[in-house]
Amino acid sequence: MAGILGLGSSGSTELSSELIDKLKSAEYTSRVTPIEEDLETWDTESEKIIEISSKIVEFMTSMKNFDLYNSENAFESYVGDTSGTSASFTLTDSTKLVTGTTTVNVSQLAQRDVYQSDTFSDSDSVMSTGQNDDDKLIIQIGDETFEFSTQGKTYQQLTDEINYKIGLTATIEKVSDSSYRLIVKSTDTGTDNALTITQSDGLDLGFATESNHTLSSQNMIATVDGTEYNLSSNTIALGTGLTITAVSTGQSTINIEKDTSSLSTYMEDFVSQYNELVELVNDELYSDDSSLYDASSIKSMMSQIKDMFMSGYGDDGELNLFSFGFSFDTDGYLSVDSSDLADAITNNYDDLKSLFVGKAETPGLGTQLKEYLDALDGWEGLLTVYTDSMTDRKTKLEEEKEEEIEKLDDKYEQMAQQFAEYTAIITSMENAFASMKQLLADDDD
Repeated sequence: MAGILGLGSSGSTELSSELIDKLKSAEYTSRVTPIEEDLETWDTESEKIIEISSKIVEFMTSMKNFDLYNSENAFESYVGDTSGTSASFTLTDSTKLVTGTTTVNVSQLAQRDVYQSDTFSDSDSVMSTGQNDDDKLIIQIGDETFEFSTQGKTYQQLTDEINYKIGLTATIEKVSDSSYRLIVKSTDTGTDNALTITQSDGLDLGFATESNHTLSSQNMIATVDGTEYNLSSNTIALGTGLTITAVSTGQSTINIEKDTSSLSTYMEDFVSQYNELVELVNDELYSDDSSLYDASSIKSMMSQIKDMFMSGYGDDGELNLFSFGFSFDTDGYLSVDSSDLADAITNNYDDLKSLFVGKAETPGLGTQLKEYLDALDGWEGLLTVYTDSMTDRKTKLEEEKEEEIEKLDDKYEQMAQQFAEYTAIITSMENAFASMKQLLADDDD
């Protein structure tokens, strides 16, 4: 009977925690490890999608140079050659700019109205110390009249009050080692901002003295290509997108031409960025170890980009890349013939602009491609949907892993309890069996 149910063979020691661990490990390998491997693949896929997204951003940035809605696109670049020192020139709207020469003759600069007081020795000294409460300084500018009581006030207090008023600026200036003046100015230039300063009979700060009217307001007077301007400021905003600022009297000119020097560089850059994207995607799509779960979405994205390259543009759709030196090789990489492109920039500039930039009614390749690339990570964009799907998939994998681990833990916890019960039963039976053997041995004696 020895050996039945382990009796007589120390069978209870076989039901150990080591056996449970081995069983649990084997089942963990078959049920949990595949999920962990999927999560590791997900991490690799996430890194690859981030890499592709970053490359798309670089590609999109290069296409901004050909975007209709980028006021600084490559086809709206200008160069200006200036002469003279009477005016400076600023480009404010390249879409309105007209090429050619603009001549500016400045005969008078706009200036502010400026008054100064008589000198005084201390900015904290009181201006009116008598009993006349009507001591006032009255300043008129345009349709506004401001009255300032000076009774019992210092020069500094009056200065502070003047500065609270719109259109006026006041300062106390040290004009010698021991004397100061109160300077009152119109904030803006031009005759519309002329000042009239009067004082009450009992107050004399010197503003009524003719020599203390140090600068008289006046408008700028200038001609631009023969058209006369009489303005309160020294700035002329032309309807052609050019702003002229007069800085001195005299004549200045600016000659504006299209700047095509960077077009070739920008186009070669977008070709390079596209090819880098193609190489990155192809290396992943056609790799035996590809981590992409939804390769079809990435293939679709690249197919749509290439379709844009193949399409026609312009008013009648008659313009395409291949007419300007661009071509695809058998591996799908884009290239451009620099001599053909240079010839197009020189002799076929307008068509090249229509192809790449286009108009609101017929947007060009650059405009459409930039918009498409920009939308990829926007609301319901392809990359957004892809990454959202990845997030959902990772959540499900983590939940599945946790669920499987809980099942294993429960199963083997229960098994450990059963083993403990079996061990107690077997041990009791072994003890009984040992007693029986002892009795039998005693009988034989």
